[in-house]
Amino acid sequence: MKRKEVSDSRIEREYEKRFNKAKKLLDNPDKLETTLQKLDKKFKKLSVIGETLMLVPEMIDLVRSFIKKEYNNIPVGTIIGIISALIYVLSPIDLVPDAIPGAGLLDDASVVLLCLNSGAKDDLKKYRKWKSENKGS
Repeated sequence: MKRKEVSDSRIEREYEKRFNKAKKLLDNPDKLETTLQKLDKKFKKLSVIGETLMLVPEMIDLVRSFIKKEYNNIPVGTIIGIISALIYVLSPIDLVPDAIPGAGLLDDASVVLLCLNSGAKDDLKKYRKWKSENKGS
């Protein structure tokens, strides 16, 4: 059986589908924190993840800092994009199920990469710098 390739346009549609949910989560810090905790738990279970997915914990930290009003030097649209990508990564129902060894995380990485390439990469770098200067880690 030939494996179905995941196209960029499908990845983009899946990412954008989560924007409304991301906006709602941004307005509900408690629910957003629950989502972030689930993501933390998921990534602690992964033993090997790609370079792109290694940025997910930092993306989680950035959203937490934004919600706590510790860090706000980021456009709300970028925060919504990051939350959208995180929702996709957390979802057990996506284009390539996570249970498929090797391939299961490729679509997750593609969505994170799309988010990063949509402007979040520069904002993540700024956050990293801010965090090292202000939080000492």
